[in-house]
Amino acid sequence: MNIFRDDTDRKRFLFSILHYQSPEPFENMNRFVKKYTPEAGFLLGQEKLERTIATRVVELTSFCLMPNHFHLLVRENSEGGISSYMHRVLNAHTQYMNTKYGLSGHIFQGRYKAVHVKDNHQLLYLSAYIHRNPRELKAWKGKEFEYPWSSLQDYTKGNRWGGLLEADIIAEQFDARPNSNYADFVRTSTAKAFEDEIPDLIPAGL
Repeated sequence: MNIFRDDTDRKRFLFSILHYQSPEPFENMNRFVKKYTPEAGFLLGQEKLERTIATRVVELTSFCLMPNHFHLLVRENSEGGISSYMHRVLNAHTQYMNTKYGLSGHIFQGRYKAVHVKDNHQLLYLSAYIHRNPRELKAWKGKEFEYPWSSLQDYTKGNRWGGLLEADIIAEQFDARPNSNYADFVRTSTAKAFEDEIPDLIPAGL
């Protein structure tokens, strides 16, 4: 079942995964979502933005929203941070969808699944795996670099979210390499092509 029905649903979820990294409360989230533009983001005030970054329990590194699932790559800053972050994100989206569309019950099937990143090789592989996901969509096959609901363009064109997206842990590895860039890495990666052969490397739903 699709977990998003239109772009407003996606914008709302995008706001959640970015700003719920912190336990900071947000009143009238719709006000920020309505202001969203691909270039300027959600136009959150600087003071609020700085508090969010200073108090977050996880750091978001990569993301991709697909019609019926999503992938996140996050680093935990405090014990239980991922659990509390996911609980808040999933509950908020369920309540929003149920209210907007007159639904009831769960939007997501079961508990989220998570894979622990063991080393840098797996970190880089997962980032490519996540960013190549739009290739599964007929309308976006071969156009994943233009897909608006992933962080790939934040690696290749400029980070739209500033400190809310901690891409440097991956991006800086390519900036330091001669004749190498992240776009080429994703474009030529075997991630997704052989995922059934190396299940320990791929994310299981988070």
